[in-house]
Amino acid sequence: MYTKTGNSAYSDISLESQVTGATPHQLIVLLYDGAINAMRRAEIYFQSGNIARRGEMISRAINIIDNGLRAGLDHEKGGKIATELESLYEYVSRTLLEANLTQSGEKLPHLISLMSGMSETWQSIAPQQKQVKHG
Repeated sequence: MYTKTGNSAYSDISLESQVTGATPHQLIVLLYDGAINAMRRAEIYFQSGNIARRGEMISRAINIIDNGLRAGLDHEKGGKIATELESLYEYVSRTLLEANLTQSGEKLPHLISLMSGMSETWQSIAPQQKQVKHG
C-alpha cells in the first residue's frame, strides 16, 4: 500500500510541514537548502560512480533552481538584483548540466559554495518577527 520507507515518508511529511507554515522568505531558504542538498548528494554519487542517482540529483537541483528560485524572481520589484540573480541561477543550472554531460564533478564544490553563500545572505536579511508581549 505504501511505497516509501519510513524515513523517506517522515522526511516528506516534515518538509511538507515546513513548507505549509513557511513565510515567503523561509520558502526561499528551503529552496536553497534543497538545491544545495541535491548538489552535495550528486557530488557523492560522482565519487561513487552511481550515474543514475547522480543524474537524478543534478536534475533535482536544476529543477529547484529553475522552477523555484528563477521562476520566483520579480523583475519589476527586484530590478537589477533580480536580473543578476537570474544570471547566477542560469550559470549554476548550465554548469550542473555540463557537469552531468561531461561526467565531471570538479565544479560542484564551487557551485555548492556559490549557492551556500546566497543562502546565508538571504537568511541574514530575514524580516524580523515582531515580538508579542504578554502580560
